[in-house]
Amino acid sequence: MPTRHLTTIALIAAIYAALTLALSPFSYGFIQFRISESLTVLPWITPLAIPGLFIGAIIANLFSPVGLYDVLFGSLASLIAAWLTAKMPTRWLAPLPPVLINAIIIGILLGTVSGLPVTIPAAMLYVGIGQLIVCYGFGLPFLRLIERFRDQIPGARSR
Repeated sequence: MPTRHLTTIALIAAIYAALTLALSPFSYGFIQFRISESLTVLPWITPLAIPGLFIGAIIANLFSPVGLYDVLFGSLASLIAAWLTAKMPTRWLAPLPPVLINAIIIGILLGTVSGLPVTIPAAMLYVGIGQLIVCYGFGLPFLRLIERFRDQIPGARSR
């Protein structure tokens, strides 16, 4: 793999982890606005974002109050969502996989292991709303902006 591709993967991972940790009061919990999730639209542009987001999620989830469960299941949710985002046919659908996958997986996780009196459907709803706001409110405008620089992004696909 070319150095430029490895650098792109590492940069995406570092930005995701840094944003999550810098904004940690908003990044963890039932009602979370993980601003770093706005980067989850990147696989629609370049598949190099898939491992970058996965690694970034692992690093960020090492600091999660849910602990090892979030490292395992949260990072897996990010990997699945990133892979599905790369498969989306239109820009408007690109933010949808992170919203749905995280609402389901993280909602179940938080509803199961948090110890708070909240049902799994309620936890899924809370996580889904936060994801919807971040992925569509920040991610979609970010995607529109980044598309202008597609020719400078390693591994970028033409759409």
